[in-house]
Parts: sequence; structure tokens; C-alpha cells
Amino acid sequence: MIESFIELFNPEDHLVVWLVSAFVMAFFIAYSTFPTILYVAKEKHLVDKPGSRSIHSHNIPTLGGIGIFISLVVVMTITGAFLNTKVLLLVLGAITILFFLGLKDDLTVLSARKKFVGQLFAALLLIVFTDTRIIGFSKILDVETLPYWVSIGFTLFVYILIINAYNLIDGVDGLAGSFAFFACSVFSVLFIKADEYSLATISIALMGALIAFLRLNFSSKNKLFMGDTGSMIVGFLLAFFAISFISESQINVDSQYHKASPALVISILFFPLIDTLRVVLVRLLILKGNPFKPDKNHIHHCLLNFGFSHAVTTAIIIVINVAIVGIAFNLLHLNLNTQIALLLFYGSILYALPFVLMRKRLSNLDFKTSD
Repeated sequence: MIESFIELFNPEDHLVVWLVSAFVMAFFIAYSTFPTILYVAKEKHLVDKPGSRSIHSHNIPTLGGIGIFISLVVVMTITGAFLNTKVLLLVLGAITILFFLGLKDDLTVLSARKKFVGQLFAALLLIVFTDTRIIGFSKILDVETLPYWVSIGFTLFVYILIINAYNLIDGVDGLAGSFAFFACSVFSVLFIKADEYSLATISIALMGALIAFLRLNFSSKNKLFMGDTGSMIVGFLLAFFAISFISESQINVDSQYHKASPALVISILFFPLIDTLRVVLVRLLILKGNPFKPDKNHIHHCLLNFGFSHAVTTAIIIVINVAIVGIAFNLLHLNLNTQIALLLFYGSILYALPFVLMRKRLSNLDFKTSD
């Protein structure tokens, strides 16, 4: 009976139930795992101690990525029999590599070079064995198709960029988890529309794990950080989703996103990308320092400096990114170069708007005080 069910069951015929089950399963696995992680981390003093760049005054466990990893592994293992087993196994292998690298970094210290090599190897697994890569620029700057090895090299660059850009935004309670949840929700819809149910299942499962994590990440008593373990796994999966969507859209000439997928991906991941670009430019041009040296010049730090709480800072950033994606979907009829140019223009304005409004408000308060 069970064998017959496995042979006959098709997730596509019960898609809503399938995806809801993946979400619920991931949520409850993570939800039941996090208390144990918290207990062990506190008992063994596996915590983040406040430093010069910390915005917290207490020791906080940083092993939230373990719960996210476990929930993803269990869901992908159980659902693998009904989905694209090759893709799921390679994703499992890649995130397992990153899991151990991130865990070592959270528990002791791992050099940037070793993390970089691990990220390259994990990305190469998927690029080479699934041939999921950015095959061209979709006529951005009149470049249509890239040579094979150039395509692999550029795809690797995109993986490393997204993984590390995502890691840089993990500096405010709820921000990294909320942003990843939003990005996954958009990618899930795009994958469902493209009949990519294996990718949709992974994305939905990650959303379930992130909801369980955010409950503790926002907590004041039992706070938990995702740590490098979580940020590398989640950042890698966001990069994988982005590249898979672009690759599928470029190959499928009938896709409505055939010529627009790069612009949509940039809009979905706009915040970590623009924040990374802004920070590097500030460090190079204004501070005249090392572009890779950590500081507190990120957008989320600036919002905190204006007096916003962690929750409000996270809400402002997510709302702006939702607006950016909404506008991007309404510009699909335009030329891709035009879409990207407009995206960079209105995206930058939207992220600058809170600072302009706050400066104006502070100026008005100073003027009234002087009166």
C-alpha cells in the first residue's frame, strides 16, 4: 500500500497541501530544536560576547543556524522521494559543507580564506553537476551569451557576492531572518509559476524554519542569533534560488521573465546588494580604509543611530524592499537595461528617504527649540 502510494503520488496534483506540509514540517522541527540549542549554548557558554561593534549588552547564543539546517535536512530527506532527487542531494551536500564551516567559525574562529574556499566548492557542486548557471546577460549592455567558462566564473562570483552580502545585513534583531523570509516568499511564487516544485519546496521549507527562528531572534529573554552557520546556509540558498530562477528563465524562451529575470533578482535582493555597495564605497572613498574591515556604517546601523528600534528598523527595510519588488514587477514590459537603470534609481531613493525625512524632522525640532 505504501509502495503504491509513493509510486502514484504526484506533488503537482496536491500542490497546496504539499507546500503547506513542507512549511509546517520545517517550522515544527526548528521550533522543537531551538530550545535544546539554547540550553546547550548557555550551559557550555557558546555565546556571542559584546564587543566594540555589538549592539547588545548581554551574551547571546549564536547557534540558530543549527536548527535551520536540521529542519531543512529532514524536510528535503523526506520529500526527496517525490522530487528532483539529484538537485536535492546536491543542495544537501552544499549546505552541509557550509554548515560545518559556519559551525567552526561560530565555535572558534575560521579564516576568511577557508570560508571563501568552502563557499566556492559548495557553489561549484551545484553549478557543475546541475548546469545551473547564468548563461548570459540577457542583452544587458548588449551581451547575450557568455562562453561556458566565463559563465561558470560569473556565476561563482554571484554566489560569493550574495552569500557575503547577506551575511553583512545580519546586524539587527530580525533583519536577516525577515529579509530571507520575504525573498523566499517571492522566489516560491516564481518557482511555482515555472513548475519548479523541488525549488519551491526548499524555499517554502526555509520559510517555515525562519518563522521559528524569528520567534527567538526577536525575543528579549531567550534571544538567539543565526550566527555564521545560519547566514552562510541561508545566503547560499538565496543565491541558489536567484541563479536557478535566472537560469530557468533564460533557457525557457516562453517564460514571461525570459528577458527580465536579472532585474527581478536584483530587486528581490536589492537591500543586501545596495548596502554592500554603499559600505564598500564609504570605506574606500570617505574613510580611505580597508573595504573589508567591519564597521557600523551599514544602513541598519544608521537607522538605529536615528533612534529607531530593532523591530522598526527591520520593518522599514522590509517594507522598502517590498515596494521595490512591487515596482519591478510593473516594469517588466520595458527593455531590461531600462528596468535595471530605473531600479537602481528608485531603489536608492527609497532607501535614502527615511534618512531625508528624519533629518528634516530633526531640523524642525532644532528650529522650534531655538525659538
